[in-house]
Amino acid sequence: MTFFGTRGSCPCAGEGYQRYGGNTSCVLVTIPESDPLILDLGTGLRGLGTWLATQLKAEGKPLRASALLTHLHYDHLLGLPFFSPLQDPGAVLNIYGPTQPDGPLSEVVPRAVQPPFFPLQLKEFRGEVHLYEAETADMVGDGYRAIARRVDHPGATVGYRVSSGDSVLAYIPDHQAPLDRQLVPDAVHELCDGADVLIHDAQYSDEEFALLPDWGHSTVAYAVQVAVSCGVKHLVLFHHDPTHDDDEVDRLVALAQAIPGADQLESITGAREGETLAVGGKQ
Repeated sequence: MTFFGTRGSCPCAGEGYQRYGGNTSCVLVTIPESDPLILDLGTGLRGLGTWLATQLKAEGKPLRASALLTHLHYDHLLGLPFFSPLQDPGAVLNIYGPTQPDGPLSEVVPRAVQPPFFPLQLKEFRGEVHLYEAETADMVGDGYRAIARRVDHPGATVGYRVSSGDSVLAYIPDHQAPLDRQLVPDAVHELCDGADVLIHDAQYSDEEFALLPDWGHSTVAYAVQVAVSCGVKHLVLFHHDPTHDDDEVDRLVALAQAIPGADQLESITGAREGETLAVGGKQ
């Protein structure tokens, strides 16, 4: 997997955001003999599109890819109209996302890509975008299987578990921690159980959570709690707060590594834009 966006809430830029990056949630999962699998469509999707376009041009073929969308907040969707491979005729992007309370996903998402919010409608792109409810559609590609489960966060939100052979990746970028920051819901256990890698919401410090306890996010300590409870090997702290510069993220990663019980995990790292990590198999 390669991180193209690691931030939460909104993109940010400047000297303090060089190591961990400033784009919002977008992760490319590369599986042998399979089309690209994309986790979320934040502003990092623009850079991913540029990277993919170079490969597609060399191969002389349009994009075929799937995307797993956790929810429809701007920081997870804003990259969609800037995804350059959709400018090519014949391109196909299959998007899976949570069932919405106010209509099918195929009707709700296009409302975000139309005037006056964007100059074009999604249907005017040369490539095709197909939208499916994640909880009802089989998310099976060549060489992998994905499942979605509801997680606690404002609005309809899911997390994902992606399995390929013996390798398992869990992805929960937005997760409302309980007030006691101890209980791990059954659905989260199902997603994370024994995962090789867990990418988990770690937006807040304990002090920030005390001020914003119902804003839909987790602390770094709760991310460790989830990982330890579920027998995860490698925890990747994700969805960095836009107010946290590189030095603050370094501090929070070190804090997470020092939490009692964290040594039960093989490793704890902070997601860095541009970084590529192996999931299971030979590291």
